[in-house]
Amino acid sequence: MGNRRPMPGEKYRHFKNKLYQILAIAKHSETGEELVIYQALYDDFGIYARPLEMFVSEVDHEKYPTVTQRFRFTKADGSEEGVEDGVKEGVKEAVADETTEPVSVGADEVHPKLMDFLDADDMESRYKILCEMKDVVDDNMIDSMAVVCDVVIPEGPLVKRYDDLKYAIATRQKYEMAGRLR
Repeated sequence: MGNRRPMPGEKYRHFKNKLYQILAIAKHSETGEELVIYQALYDDFGIYARPLEMFVSEVDHEKYPTVTQRFRFTKADGSEEGVEDGVKEGVKEAVADETTEPVSVGADEVHPKLMDFLDADDMESRYKILCEMKDVVDDNMIDSMAVVCDVVIPEGPLVKRYDDLKYAIATRQKYEMAGRLR
């Protein structure tokens, strides 16, 4: 696997020509298996999980004989032709020289605070980050955060969804704290 290990923030093209961005590498709580958490950069911007070994695997060319791409997912470095296909209009990579990182603009990029939230190790940290995000949070962010926290936040007004998530995290935080005191 070596240099094929995806990193948060990187973009990958699936062999069916759809673009995705890596959110995190997670560990399955029961099996310890590493999972790639990634988000579609098209349509509803859904968030998916796939075992790391499957993510970096080769395409089954017997099942898909017309596919020329070697791997199931190939890193999209921005220089390949058609890298923007399937990406919602308005999201573009800025031209960068060799000394700077590519700069992305647009409302559909993953917010840095969301990445901090996804990477946080405990509910106390997540609660603090969520409070800092009050003015920037949107429905997609709430959906992503709810998945990571293993809670369901019903559809409704954004303010209510934010408050429901905040309450759920505060409740889980209390149980985490109680577990540490034992």
